[in-house]
Amino acid sequence: MLLRFDDEVRVIMEATGIYHLPVVTYLQEKGIFVSVINPFEMKKYRCQGLRRVKTDKQDAITISNYGIDHWFQLKNYVADAQIYEELKILGRQYRHYMRMRIESVQELTHLLEYTMPGIKTLLNGWNETNGKDKLSDFAEEYWHYDNITKKSEKQFMNSYVKWADKKGYHQSQDKAIKIYALAQESIPTLPSDIPSVKMLVQEAVRVLREVDATLDATLDATLMKILSQMQSLSKTLPEYPVIRAMGGVGDVLAPKLIAEIGDVRRFHNGKALIAYTGIDAPPYQSGQFTGTERKISKRGSAALRKIGYKVMHSLKTHAAPEDDAVYQFILKKECEGKCKRLAKIAGLNKFLRIYYARVIEIYQ
Repeated sequence: MLLRFDDEVRVIMEATGIYHLPVVTYLQEKGIFVSVINPFEMKKYRCQGLRRVKTDKQDAITISNYGIDHWFQLKNYVADAQIYEELKILGRQYRHYMRMRIESVQELTHLLEYTMPGIKTLLNGWNETNGKDKLSDFAEEYWHYDNITKKSEKQFMNSYVKWADKKGYHQSQDKAIKIYALAQESIPTLPSDIPSVKMLVQEAVRVLREVDATLDATLDATLMKILSQMQSLSKTLPEYPVIRAMGGVGDVLAPKLIAEIGDVRRFHNGKALIAYTGIDAPPYQSGQFTGTERKISKRGSAALRKIGYKVMHSLKTHAAPEDDAVYQFILKKECEGKCKRLAKIAGLNKFLRIYYARVIEIYQ
């Protein structure tokens, strides 16, 4: 919507994915002030009345009223630098191709809930680093909890260790004990004496491997090209060596992290970056009551949250140096009684604050 106030012309529009960008670019090339409003913020403004009317005419009136009410708070839209925009597009394409592989394991996982409920919590699926899928390999060998419980704990432990050695996995006796305990406690929905059960599970594994083989032939080269291009672009940025040196950030996660955050200078402080990630916990206070156990908002970038959690997982798995502030903070939260997942989210909060401060320092 075009608004005029004291001979000043401003255009107010609601963000619509990528479809508003050509209009924004054209108007800014003509020197016109353009403010792009977050859809969630506009939705909250639209729902203030008692009646909820949704027409193009009413939307235009709502956007105009928003512009008038917030005239002095409106900010001129600033596009990311071309290199950050290119990194974001590459990152999204990388996630798109990875999603194709992830969807191929859903059918097997669903079937295992009938024969081995809960097994996914103990065994990892496809590993991006080595290309192995421990869950499907295990399902092919055992396929039902009855094949585990008919053995003694010691027999299964020896069997699991031999299987792990053959497949090239870590030979953990503790893992075997946990799997055996889960098999004893769980109640499979489908009994093992039905002839089709074994066939269904093993066929699901076979199909998954064929899909993986097909994807490997066509996608691996594409994924490597995308990742290589992201790494090349990231290394031209002045903040790359600083980010790469942070605990938990490797050659793969560094460009992904930069691609999702973009130009950190567009955030006015570290809290804004945390809010953009969606891991902030807004305060809740009414009268003398002040909420202490608050959940994260999740009103930000889900992709950035996922990448950030991977960074925290890497940091914790590889045991960062003792002087790493984020690593020590995670350990502190775990000692306070926080579960590992919540401790990692708290660590990500601190990590993003440090990230913001260090990158801003470079540009200053």
